[in-house]
Amino acid sequence: MNKESSKNFPVILTAVILALALGAGGFLLFHDSQPPTIIIGPDMAIVGKKTQLTIMVEDSASGLKNLDIIAIQDKTQIPLVTKIYTDGTMKAEEIIQLDKGTIKEGSFTISVTANDASLYPFGPAGQSKAEKTFTLDSTPPRIYLQSHTNNLNQGGSGLMVYSLSEIATETGIRVGERFFPAYLQPSTGQKSLYYCMFAVPWDTPPSQFKPIIEATDKAGNNAKRSFNYHANARTFRKDIIRLSDNFLESTIPEFQGMVPNEGTLLDQYLYINNAIRKINRAQLITLSRDTEPVMLWSGTFVRLPNAANRARFADARDYMYKGRKVDAQTHLGLDLASVKHAPVPAGNDGRIVFADFLGIYGNYVVIDHGLGLQSQYAHLSSINVAVNDTVTKGQIIGNTGATGLAGGDHLHYGVTVGGIPVQPIEWWDGTWIKNNITSKIK
Repeated sequence: MNKESSKNFPVILTAVILALALGAGGFLLFHDSQPPTIIIGPDMAIVGKKTQLTIMVEDSASGLKNLDIIAIQDKTQIPLVTKIYTDGTMKAEEIIQLDKGTIKEGSFTISVTANDASLYPFGPAGQSKAEKTFTLDSTPPRIYLQSHTNNLNQGGSGLMVYSLSEIATETGIRVGERFFPAYLQPSTGQKSLYYCMFAVPWDTPPSQFKPIIEATDKAGNNAKRSFNYHANARTFRKDIIRLSDNFLESTIPEFQGMVPNEGTLLDQYLYINNAIRKINRAQLITLSRDTEPVMLWSGTFVRLPNAANRARFADARDYMYKGRKVDAQTHLGLDLASVKHAPVPAGNDGRIVFADFLGIYGNYVVIDHGLGLQSQYAHLSSINVAVNDTVTKGQIIGNTGATGLAGGDHLHYGVTVGGIPVQPIEWWDGTWIKNNITSKIK
């Protein structure tokens, strides 16, 4: 190679590289025979005004050139989006809001046309079209009250019967931050009849009790309605629990692996009484969703025979240690004391949804009676049933004991509605059950 050629070599090399690049680009432009891909979402047939339609387009070879989105309704074309891409865009997303009123309630079709930037084969090979049909439902469900008398007690239970103009994806009664699900009733002659067990929570005085029926349909439309009720205030007792070193030493080992091995015995006990108690109560709400949509029980609930009341529902407890107050909690059940290891009967017919150790409750059994109504049996020394067993009223499910945070052999008996503890005594009263529950069911 002579000197002149050596001088020109870099120029030639640059020209070759440029030519190759142009050739590669040209190859993509002229030989990209794959049209853009189009995805129209969401993957649902019925949409509401709050629903966002998402159109995704992509061409990873020559890039996107333009995009047109129209809605077709009643043979009328409604332009929604027109885009021209000049920057070699490979992927794009467009969001269509349905709350602007451009699309009316009813059936409509989204039609999307996308072209890529290829020049070969000079025709529609670089073009894609896609369509998807939806139904816009912007009408909320209508709520029809079926039961009109609701005489309630603070800490007590109630039943509301109502129907809807359509089947709901979620419905129930909201009380503040708490939600009590309603359950669609089969074979009632009404295709959308719902039963909803709810409560006046013990910590909600009548002045703050504002129950609202809510219903949400498949399109996300939400309806709300209040109803007539009368809530009676109740005064709950105060109690003192005196903690001793002997009690702490005998109780805390049962929670091995659940409590940080830090601090004093009192520190560990307070962790159990607060953090673990909070976790356990949250589990009651989770268990309440494992319920049958129909009533499994009948008549009054039975109590532990020949048992004395030791603590009542919603007692406000102060915990004392060496003469000073160290904690405060609310006792959300009834403590019933009989003989040691007394046989414990099932309160009513139902299905076992929990039978194991559960923190502060010790050995614990939960029976589902349907519609979110469940009864609980805590501190048992032994358990005779297993999850999914069917039990009948009075059947022995275990024996009393002192497991968990129990100061002695007894049964902690609880009743929950939607996972919220309620006054168990109401469920022992046949007159109350008739007036407040069964009389509302035709």
